[in-house]
Amino acid sequence: MAKNRFNSAEGPSQRQLRVGELIRRALSDILLRGDVHDPDLSGVSVTVGEVRCSPDLKVATAYVTPLGGRGEEGLIKALARNKGEIRHMVGKSLTLKFTPDLRFRLDETYDRMDETRRLFSDETVQRDVARHDDDDDEDLD
Repeated sequence: MAKNRFNSAEGPSQRQLRVGELIRRALSDILLRGDVHDPDLSGVSVTVGEVRCSPDLKVATAYVTPLGGRGEEGLIKALARNKGEIRHMVGKSLTLKFTPDLRFRLDETYDRMDETRRLFSDETVQRDVARHDDDDDEDLD
């Protein structure tokens, strides 16, 4: 049976990761310089946290968040509205045969990190972690 390259449980390939990082850098530069001619994007600082590419490199999903965390929905709509122009600029800065179709999603990584920190600072969790560390120390004796 042939291996299905598009549905592997191993995660993204090295090529997907490399192309995603190249697109992330290009997007960051484009948005930092303000090359997109849209009043909704002018003066807005955007953080591009990650870009994930599909296995065939035809679709790239960019996870973005506005600096300060306000106006997320407006930012996503403005980027989606200008994705053709942004895709053209990204394509000019990369040496790929085909420029992937861009999709923009809100990056919720920072929100999840805050929730994880809150959970770890919980008294019950701290007590369980301390108890687990004590058990490990006894195993070493």
